[in-house]
Order: sequence, then C-alpha cells, then structure tokens
Amino acid sequence: MINFNVPPYVETAMDYIAECVKNQKICGDGAYTKKCNQWIEERTGTSKCLLTTSCTHATEMAALLAEIQPGDEVIMPAYTFVSTADAFVLRGATPVFVDIRPDTMNIDETLIEAAITPKTKAIVPVHYAGVSCEMDTIMDIAQRHHLIVIEDAAQGIMSSYKGKALGTIGDYGCFSFHETKNYSMGEGGALLIKDAANIENAEIIREKGTNRSKFFSGQIDKYTWVNYGSSYLPSYMNAAYLYSQLEIADEINEARLGIFDRYMENLKELEQAGKIELPVIPEGCVANGHMFYFKTKDLEERSRLIDFLKERGVHAVFHYIPLHTAPAGLKYGRFHGEDKYTTKESERLLRLPMYYGLTPEQVDYISEQVKEFYR
Repeated sequence: MINFNVPPYVETAMDYIAECVKNQKICGDGAYTKKCNQWIEERTGTSKCLLTTSCTHATEMAALLAEIQPGDEVIMPAYTFVSTADAFVLRGATPVFVDIRPDTMNIDETLIEAAITPKTKAIVPVHYAGVSCEMDTIMDIAQRHHLIVIEDAAQGIMSSYKGKALGTIGDYGCFSFHETKNYSMGEGGALLIKDAANIENAEIIREKGTNRSKFFSGQIDKYTWVNYGSSYLPSYMNAAYLYSQLEIADEINEARLGIFDRYMENLKELEQAGKIELPVIPEGCVANGHMFYFKTKDLEERSRLIDFLKERGVHAVFHYIPLHTAPAGLKYGRFHGEDKYTTKESERLLRLPMYYGLTPEQVDYISEQVKEFYR
C-alpha cells in the first residue's frame, strides 16, 4: 500500500532529541524552540514567531490577542478544518461562512464585504493547499472596515503571495506542524505576529498569563500572573524534531514541488480530455507542494475512484465536510449568501499521496492507476 502520508523524518532528529534528554531539558521554550522561532522569523520576515503546541492553539492565541468577544462575528470559508472556527467559537463569537472560489478552493474575496455587519471583528482567510487567497483585496476590505486579519496558513509555510510569505500579510498568521504537514513536530504550530507592539502580550498569553518571558530575558527579577493565558509551549523535544527538518527545508520543499509537477504532467491528458480538473495556482502565488488534488465529475465518481485506487494499493482521501453543514456549524455559525461552490466542489475533490520521500516511480504508478480508472 502506498500511504497517503508519511511524516517527514531527518536523521539528525534523534541526535537533537537525545541532546535534550541528556541535558534534562524537555519541557517548554528551550534552545531548539528559539532556533525554530528564529528560522521562521528570518525566512518569513515576520516581527515575531512563537512556536506553539498546535496550529489550533496558535489560532486561539490570535483570537485572544484580537480581543474577540461574545457576540462578535468572524468571516471565514466553510471549506476548512474545524480549528479555524473553533478558536473563535470558544471566545463566544459567531463564524460567518461565505462561499469559496472553485479554482483555488479559497474564500471568495468578492463575497466578503457583503457579509460584514456592525458585529464583524475579523476576517480569517484560509490558504488552502498552500495557495494564497487574494490578499490585496482582503487587506483592502479589512483596512476600510477596520477589521483584524488572521491568516490560517496551516498549510502555507514556504508559500508566498506577491513576494510576501503567507502568514505575514495579515495581523496574525498561524502555521501547522502536524504530522501531515510539510514540516512536522508531531503536534505543533506557530503564531506569527506582524506588529511588534503585540509581542509582549502574546508572550504573556502563551506563558499562562505570566510575565515569565521577561524574567528569563533578565528584564525582571521574578515573574508573576499578570493577565489571562494558557500553556501553549511545545516540548523542547518536539522543537528539536522540527528543527532537523528546517535545516533542510529547501530540499524538502523542492522535493515536494517535484512530486506536484510530476503529477501535473502525468495527469494533464485527463484534464485535456475533460475527465478531471487539476489544481490552479494564480499568478503572483508561489505554492509549496503541500498537497496534490484533482476534481472528479461528482461525489459518486470520486467514491468509485477511491475504492478503485485502494484495490490497487493506493491510499487516496477526501476531506473537509463543509463546516456550515456540520452539527456544530449549524449551532454556532451561519452561512452568508449562496452556497454555490462550497459543497459541490468539496464533494468532487480527491487527494493523492503526497509526502517527502514519495518516489517518482510511485508517483508514476499512482498516476497510471488514475488513468486506468478513466480508461
């Protein structure tokens, strides 16, 4: 069986983890945490990066920093993972879902402004598959309506929009380092902060509401509880595992892009024949090979294709039941406007295996099985 995903692994990871254990440094914020933060800051240009226990927690931190309150509304797509909405529901806010663009599966930027009400506090664009939303339009809307922008860039590390790293364009950006992502620490994430004025409060929230960061930097002689917060610090060992991959981030990125390009080349004849639709990367967007998907004719065809591939040793998947159709989505959120594409396109999308280490021969085999199905 060719697995859908294999978490990235670099040999130096075990050396770094052993170093943590040997030095009896295995809890939060340590040397490898700082190395990861610094690497992300240098590569993205963000004012501050804070490694977290998950992208979910990074988004929760952003909601706290944005002072989301009960009764507020937050605009986002319904085609996303539950964490995008959860972070704001936990603050008592209402997720307001708008339709997506069928080309990128990202939020339709032309529908955002009509969904704004006096209660709207933030916009949460989700960069699906590491392909950027139309951020110039979104930022213009946010600035004119005085809204906060929190980028869900869970899939977007190493991707960019018009030369700007995803996660650095809005007020806050959130990365994921889950085992299914391009770079992994098992469970983990990062919060990117655009305005340096928000760094101190972010550090307090991340450190259980204490000014512990100031204590360790020598600015105060003891630390205490100063605000609300929680424990969002990942273990040294998780950070060490991640850092081993960041050291060869370009190699991993190029390998994934090579896999993506090979799938595109192999399957373009099916698109030309009108059998499938391949991914679209708009001009100005640089993607990261996070996933490879294509669209079938409909849900029934997708189901048959998944079964067909499974019989031939290929694990293909779909994901994201649109949030506005889920029980919690119906309870906590609402959909603004017409669901023209969200549900229809979500039922057509199929993801093929994609991971660092997938060989050209495996890509060719998978592609051939897809073509055999349509033959």
